[in-house]
Amino acid sequence: QVQLVESGGGLVQAGDSLRFSCKASGRSVSSEGVTWYRQAPGKERVFVAVIGHLGTTLYGDSVKGRFTISRDNATNTVYLQMNNLKPEDTAIYYCSLNMHWGQRTQVTVSS
Repeated sequence: QVQLVESGGGLVQAGDSLRFSCKASGRSVSSEGVTWYRQAPGKERVFVAVIGHLGTTLYGDSVKGRFTISRDNATNTVYLQMNNLKPEDTAIYYCSLNMHWGQRTQVTVSS
């Protein structure tokens, strides 16, 4: 059974940083890609970042240069480092691995 456990959300001010973690069990994050998505209130879900099984990373345009996705194979965990947060980053964030989803984590950025 695949489980993805997220942690790291919260309420921060504009310009602050946060780091999400997505710890997987039942599947290896080094053998499959892990994707972060977010959904802002009243809006559709959008792609944030992905790290492929070879370690290749890709980012959504709105987070390029501010967010960094990485992974720790030893702990089977994928991280999303978010720097210089903006109010428009306010959303529910969740990670995904092979059609399995984390429990969702709220981030609120105040101006």
